[in-house]
Amino acid sequence: MKPRSAKKAEKSADKFSQMTLSPLGPLIFRLSLPAVVANIIGVAYNLTDTFYLGRLGTDAAAASGIVMPIMVLIQAFGLLFGAGAGNRISVLLGKKDIERSKRLASTAVSSAFVLSCILGFSFLMFKSKIVRIMGATSALAPMASTYLVPLLIASPLYCTSYAFDPILRFQGLVKESMIGIALGAVLNILLEPLFIFPMHLGMLGAGTATAICESLSFFLLLFLFLKRSQIPLDLKKFSLRGFGPIVTAGMPNFVRNVMGAVSTDIFNLVTDPFGPAAIAGVTIANRILLLTASAEIGLGRGYQPVCGYNYGVHKYGRVKKGYYMILIASSALLISVSVLQEIFAPSLIAIFRNSPPVIKYGSGFLRFFSLTFPLYSFVICSNMMQQTLGHTLIASLVGLARQGLFLVPLLFIFPTHFGFLGLEICQPVSDCLTFLLTVLMQILVFRDLKRAELLYS
Repeated sequence: MKPRSAKKAEKSADKFSQMTLSPLGPLIFRLSLPAVVANIIGVAYNLTDTFYLGRLGTDAAAASGIVMPIMVLIQAFGLLFGAGAGNRISVLLGKKDIERSKRLASTAVSSAFVLSCILGFSFLMFKSKIVRIMGATSALAPMASTYLVPLLIASPLYCTSYAFDPILRFQGLVKESMIGIALGAVLNILLEPLFIFPMHLGMLGAGTATAICESLSFFLLLFLFLKRSQIPLDLKKFSLRGFGPIVTAGMPNFVRNVMGAVSTDIFNLVTDPFGPAAIAGVTIANRILLLTASAEIGLGRGYQPVCGYNYGVHKYGRVKKGYYMILIASSALLISVSVLQEIFAPSLIAIFRNSPPVIKYGSGFLRFFSLTFPLYSFVICSNMMQQTLGHTLIASLVGLARQGLFLVPLLFIFPTHFGFLGLEICQPVSDCLTFLLTVLMQILVFRDLKRAELLYS
């Protein structure tokens, strides 16, 4: 029988060969499919959560929208460390540098857990003030606080799960990543109605069911990491020297997610004058859009490990060819979905809250968003390539642009002058401006890639 270290070395060699030599189309598809499935299941949980809470009333649906940015922020810290380490690790594995990969993985997991403990405790202490800052009215604040408490108690495990997830994915272990994340979401879909209705726990039941399932996801991801990862997890390998490169590489992910949380919070604030029906409608529309965006992001995540491995081994032709493949596939996806959203917007909103005011606000928002949604495919595919190739400043700027640099100022200007119509057109205008910026940034990335190609040819 082969020793465990020999088996791991053999698996590592097989994975290296697969990433650098296999035909690109089938390879990226195999890696993308589990990521797409995991993302869709995760968003399906969010939609199911919205559906169940909508049965408790418009205020309950609006309160869940208030809490959403807080959980996105905690997730963002997990992805900061996990994606930061994962991006570096995929390139290092292309160079067959296992020792540095081990240090980065151990540092990322330790950092995510410690920081999320501090964040979770701090948010618990000031939860009432925080939900008010997030845009909760005096009527919504108690419901939002009740929903938030169990989520914050489980937040260290939730955050650390999002550190494990990308580190597995960037090694090419996308099935393991999918199982870990998707199982918690599936269990949540089953448990949440039980906690809300038969147990009569309402908002507390929704939060408790989610916290239990997030904890189960963490333990499953930990088991899969210890069992299947090429990189042994050794917390003694924590290194302050590895902390800087991780944060630098993960910053684009962090910026994207934090600005998503900030823009959602500002959406809540500027929507508040239009009433709970408007907040509920925008929340439902955003979660529907998140379903498609998650599939798009899953396609990009299937490309990232391929990009990292081949960049590390200087196979730049495969890096570019893979990028074009994933861009064409994701553009076709978003164009198709945008057409369907334009046609069936009222019916989609009504599934979650069959209230005429909610349908009016939500369907209008969804239709305007769908006009420029296909541009997101170019932005996200390019942003993932930029991050994996180490163009941190460019990737962070593009990540900041869509939800922050352009969207936030528009949210303070357009609704003031044009009412709810102004709110509806903010994201489409931001998407157009972000697309133009991304084109300019991607030209710089390809110029740099061309120089590297000439150097190693």
